[in-house]
Amino acid sequence: MDDEYTIQVSVPLDADGFLRRECPHCGRQFKWHNGPANEEAENHARPAAYSCPLCGQPAADDSWNTPEQVELFERAAMPVVLEAVQDELESMFRRTKGFTYQRGRDEVTEPAEPLVEPDDMVIVTSPCHDFEPVKVPEDHTGTLYCLICGSAFAV
Repeated sequence: MDDEYTIQVSVPLDADGFLRRECPHCGRQFKWHNGPANEEAENHARPAAYSCPLCGQPAADDSWNTPEQVELFERAAMPVVLEAVQDELESMFRRTKGFTYQRGRDEVTEPAEPLVEPDDMVIVTSPCHDFEPVKVPEDHTGTLYCLICGSAFAV
């Protein structure tokens, strides 16, 4: 199967333009700004990895989805995947002498409930990369870490 499929899924931002993220290490949630927050951020290259502002551990850019976001992506992809499998089976049986294939009923996947992003958490900026603000839970106390370089700081 050499076909490529593109599925677009919208993940909501809060009123300040922040996207909810979940650390793959500590499991706590925070938010990072979706897109450049200012001109300085636009001129900066994306880091190879981001650091959790709550525990400081780094992870790749694609490691920060919440379970709700992953479920949304999976539900959006399922109808496309099922259709691709049906198309491939139909093609395979068409080339096989003596066999026929009748498309089965595609499983109906209920559309995912749209995610709603609450306007929670408080904005903080690290002293070393202040152009990349994050939002952390209001009740968080203690050390925070820069999203870009992982340096510890206090608010």
